[in-house]
Amino acid sequence: MRTSLKALTATAAAALLVTGLAACSSGQPSSTSTPAANACQNVKSGDTSKSVKVTGDYRAAPKVSFDAPLKAKDVERTVVITGHGAEAKGGSSVDIALAAYNGTTGKELTAAQGFDGSAPATVQVNDKAFVPGLVRAVECLSVGSRVVLTAPAKDAFGNQDLSQLSLTAKDSVVFVADVVDMPPTRANGKAVTPPAGFPTVKLNAKTGEPSITVPKTDPPTETKVGVLKQGDGETVQAGDTVTVQYKGVLWKNGKMFDSSWSRGAPASFQTTGVVKGFQKALEGQKVGSQVIAIVPPADGYGTAGSGEITATDTMVFVVDILKTSR
Repeated sequence: MRTSLKALTATAAAALLVTGLAACSSGQPSSTSTPAANACQNVKSGDTSKSVKVTGDYRAAPKVSFDAPLKAKDVERTVVITGHGAEAKGGSSVDIALAAYNGTTGKELTAAQGFDGSAPATVQVNDKAFVPGLVRAVECLSVGSRVVLTAPAKDAFGNQDLSQLSLTAKDSVVFVADVVDMPPTRANGKAVTPPAGFPTVKLNAKTGEPSITVPKTDPPTETKVGVLKQGDGETVQAGDTVTVQYKGVLWKNGKMFDSSWSRGAPASFQTTGVVKGFQKALEGQKVGSQVIAIVPPADGYGTAGSGEITATDTMVFVVDILKTSR
């Protein structure tokens, strides 16, 4: 973490596309731990979305052409390739490949991601966690599908600051997305006996969100990592991009300072982009594992602290490791 996982989420929101498309631009945990799942709207195809010509195989970088300026009065969706895998229902996490364009100028909004073997982006079918245009693009589609969505920029990005992508409310946008996979939303490894002396962790039966009870003892002075669920997936390597659910609390009072569960969507980032203690909790672990890490200031934010985390605060993280890529 360069500053914090909150800041990382805020950075993703600022980028808007590919690196997260998070609609929660502040990165602050919401008061509701699990937002209600979207009811799929199944946006209809129309003349505008049909006018976008897309060629190329599924998962290969698409060739996209349309006449600019493209005028979009409403949100429209045209399915170019029909998949037959699992369905992206409301609330589910979805791996996608994405290309995005300014419909007014025809220029790419950002470099495409997830095509030609590159790592896909993970989003969630949830308007509270991701920009509505992307949710409309992929909801209710099956893995293996390719879709075109056209929309006014203000409808595609909701309350986001369009200027961050050099867009205005008068512009239109074009999304071309492949629905790649449906990753799990919680660790599915085998439960193992927790280490002695670690905080107690109980999981919400419905959501998997942990509650963390810190013991009334002094924290360790070195980072400690324990396994709560042992996964059997791929091993996380240094520098991998991981997708995780996580919750962080302070040792001194058990107060939560950050949680992907509270935002309603997993987080994705490089292991080398977070504080040292969090990095130690991830690297060498297998996908499907749930780990708990006790991180003292030396492997956290040091003497500078970060926001409500002071220079003397030890942090506790519980992390579900859902996916890794490189």
